[in-house]
Amino acid sequence: MEKDFRKTKQYLDAVGVGCQLNGVTYKDIILELEELKLLANTNYYKIKKVFIQRRDKYNPSTFIGKGKINDLVNYCNINHIKIIIFNDEISPTQIKNIQKIVGEKIRVVDRTGVIIDIFSNHARTKEAKVQVEIAKLEYLLPRLTRLWTHLERQMGGRGTRGGPGETQIEVDRRLINNQISSLKEKLKTIAKQRKVQSKNRFNAYKISLCGYTNAGKSTLMKKLTKSNVYIKDELFATLDSTSRKMFLNNKDEVILSDTVGFINKLPHNLVASFRSTLSVIKESNLILKVFDATSKNLVMHNQVIDETLEALEVKNIDTIIIFNKIDLIKDEEKYLFLKNLFNDAIFISADKELKLNDLLAKIEQKIEKYYCKEWIFIPYESTKIMNLVYKNLEVLEQINTDSGIKIKVKGNLDQISQLKSKISY
Repeated sequence: MEKDFRKTKQYLDAVGVGCQLNGVTYKDIILELEELKLLANTNYYKIKKVFIQRRDKYNPSTFIGKGKINDLVNYCNINHIKIIIFNDEISPTQIKNIQKIVGEKIRVVDRTGVIIDIFSNHARTKEAKVQVEIAKLEYLLPRLTRLWTHLERQMGGRGTRGGPGETQIEVDRRLINNQISSLKEKLKTIAKQRKVQSKNRFNAYKISLCGYTNAGKSTLMKKLTKSNVYIKDELFATLDSTSRKMFLNNKDEVILSDTVGFINKLPHNLVASFRSTLSVIKESNLILKVFDATSKNLVMHNQVIDETLEALEVKNIDTIIIFNKIDLIKDEEKYLFLKNLFNDAIFISADKELKLNDLLAKIEQKIEKYYCKEWIFIPYESTKIMNLVYKNLEVLEQINTDSGIKIKVKGNLDQISQLKSKISY
């Protein structure tokens, strides 16, 4: 997966390979391969040509037919191409068998390897780096046979690396397993720290941005929170969960969080590793599901988002659907089609700050349903809790009586219930 040219950011020519199974349309496979080109480009590969093979099922030995592999080899040799990228995750055995056919001068890479490499290069915080390293090592572990074939020698005798009769591959497998265990312990510690920070925001109304990668979530967050957020027009520019305060037009203060973007065929071990980061979505009161309105594959994007949220066990959380980048839609018919199909969605351009007030008004409507208003009576003996009242709730009205204070407050049910439990009558 690692490439020595990355330091100079030189692009390597490559070919892409897609397998079209029964039930998959030609249009779908072409859209997938277009996305593979974007992934490859983010990782400094330039796909010069794509090959598609129609099959009833994957070849258990070589994923695609050997005849098609020979076509790939011939094309690569004629055009001096050294990389073959498959659009699916290929088993270690399949990669090993394909590599035997193509020879050592051409490298075989799968979609999962490309995505993990992108995550590895984009990780900036300690948490993201640990999460990616776990996924990377778990991906590498079953592929050691291919990587270390030339080192499968006996490691008998003295020395700290291998015990009697232990092969090089067994040593490395053991070391990687130890490293994975150590990193998972680090991640547990980081997750605990995240939980403490989350508790500090318990009373705040929490909103999470989620969506397909490069849909413009970070740009939207920057515009809504007026804060400095890292933005770049590339896949997976944001890997870390970032939270900022946001003030609505009615002066309500909420917490807005941005999360890593989703993508089709996102490696399961990456989802597992990033579970603690993505937990911010599960803890939200409202999810802003962001789509790139210019995408040619919105149906698939929506399916991927829903499947990922389901894998994260995100359920029964209020949602607003947002179509971003409307300034880039040149076809008015498409715009009207989307508006008719998603009549409750909000259409915006975060970059051009178009229709953002529509979004803010929609958020305010959702929050109004979340909050309730209630009269509470506080005896003078319990007035010390008035600090908690003003800290956690909005006081709408206050009446002083002979025996205590009668206040009308606005807040969520949990906050009001907690407050009432502290009052001594």
